[in-house]
Amino acid sequence: MSDLNDTPKSYPPDWLAVESLDLDAQGIAHRPDGKVVFIDGALPFELVTANVHRKKSNWEQASLVAIHRESAQRVRPGCPHFGLHAGACGGCKMQHLHVGAQVAIKQRVLEDNLWHLGKVKPETLLRPIEGPAWGYRYRARLSVRHVIKKGTVLVGFHERKSRYVADMRVCPVLPPHVSALLMPLRALIASMQACDTVPQLELACGDSVTALVMRHLEPLSDGDIALLRAFATEHGVQWWLQSKGPDTVRLLDEGGAQLSYALPEFGITMPFKPTDFTQVNPHINRVLVSRALRLLEVQKSERVIDWFCGLGNFTLPLATQAREVLGIEGSEALVARSRENFKSNQAQRPKEQALAATYFVARNLFEMMPAMLVADGAADKWLVDPPREGAFALVKALAELEQARTGAEGAAPLPEGAQGWTPPQRIVYVSCNPATLARDAEVLVHLAGYRCAAAGMVNMFPHTAHVESMAVFERA
Repeated sequence: MSDLNDTPKSYPPDWLAVESLDLDAQGIAHRPDGKVVFIDGALPFELVTANVHRKKSNWEQASLVAIHRESAQRVRPGCPHFGLHAGACGGCKMQHLHVGAQVAIKQRVLEDNLWHLGKVKPETLLRPIEGPAWGYRYRARLSVRHVIKKGTVLVGFHERKSRYVADMRVCPVLPPHVSALLMPLRALIASMQACDTVPQLELACGDSVTALVMRHLEPLSDGDIALLRAFATEHGVQWWLQSKGPDTVRLLDEGGAQLSYALPEFGITMPFKPTDFTQVNPHINRVLVSRALRLLEVQKSERVIDWFCGLGNFTLPLATQAREVLGIEGSEALVARSRENFKSNQAQRPKEQALAATYFVARNLFEMMPAMLVADGAADKWLVDPPREGAFALVKALAELEQARTGAEGAAPLPEGAQGWTPPQRIVYVSCNPATLARDAEVLVHLAGYRCAAAGMVNMFPHTAHVESMAVFERA
C-alpha cells in the first residue's frame, strides 16, 4: 500500500493515478506522455494497475487489475450480481462508489458540460435532487433467454459489455416485490410452450398496480395463457401482451385497477400504459415536478407553454397554477392521451379547484421555425422537457426571433404577425443529457438574450452514469 503523499515519480511506472470518472463510470488516468487511459472499475484518487485491451493513438481502454491505494469513497456493492468480471450484471455501473460521491461526480459532469461545451456558468448551483438509492426503479426492460445447455431460463439485464443475459436472481434497484418475482418468472417461462419465443419482459409499476408486458414472437397457446393468469392471481400482477410493435400492446384480461401514479402536491393522477414513457423513479419525479414549478414561479394571470409535454407530467400540475397552459408534443396519438388525462383529472376535481384552460397541440419539435413559435402565441413562461436529443430547433427558433426583434446584423426579418410576440421571461429546462443541455444553453445565453440563473443535477438513476438535470434561464 502506497503512502497517500506519494508523488508520480515515487511509484512503479506501470501504476496509474486515477483523476476522475467519465460518463461511463470509467476511471480516467494519464500516462507520463499525456496519453489518456480509461479504466473500468477504477475510482478517482486511486493508484491502480490496469490491463489495457484497446489502444488508439491518444487513448487506451483498460480493465482494473489491482488497487494499490483505495479511494475512501469505494464501498461494497449492494447487489451480489454487480462486478467487473465476465458474467456480471451490466444494469449498474457505480455500485462500488458511495452514493454521495456519485451525486457529486454527476453535478461536476453537469457543470463541466455547461462550461466546456456551452461556455455557460450558472449564477446559482441548485442543491442536487436525491432519493432512495435502492428499490427505486419502477420501470425496466428485462431480456429473456432460454439457455438449453443449462436447462434454465434467464430473466434480467444484459451482462457487462455483452449481449448475454445476466444470471440474476435478485435486483436491489427494482422494488423488493419485483425483485422477488425474478425467480418465479424464470420458472413460469420455463414451463411455457413459448419459452423459446419470449425475448423480453417490460416492467411498469404504478402506485397500486404492477404490470408486466410479455413480448412474444408467436401466438400464445391456451395453456400458456392459463399459466399467465395463474401467475397473475398468485403474485398480484397485471399481464399485458405485445405481439409486435408498441402499438400492439393489449391487456390480457380487462378489469382491475388502472395503472397510474399520483402527484399528490397538485391533486393530479396520471394514468399510463406500461409501454408509455414515464419517469423510472417516481420518488424523484414528484420532487422534480415540484421544484420545476417552484422555479418557474407561475402566477394565476400567466400563460405557460409545456414543450415536449408527453402525457402531461408537467402540463397538468401547471394547470393548477396558471391562467392558461399549452402542451405541445410530436405525436397526435400522444396528444390525444394527454387530453384524456386532462379531462379525467378535471372531472374529478371540485369546481372551486378546476384546472386552468389547457390545450394540446401536435407539432414536430425537431423542425421548429420562428413562424411556428409566433403561431403558438406568446407565453410568460416555458417548461422544456426534451428527450436526449435536446431542443436545439426550438431554442434556435427563439434565438432567431430575438435577433430579428433586436435588429441584429444579418438577422432575417420578423415573420408575419410577430410584431406583438414577446419571448418568455423565464424558461425551466429539464434535461436527460447534459451535453445537449449545454448546447442549447449556449444558444439561449449567447444568442437568445437569456442568462442561466441556476442549474443542478437530478439523481434519477442511482448507481448508473445517467445524469438528469434542471436549468433556469431568465431574460437578461
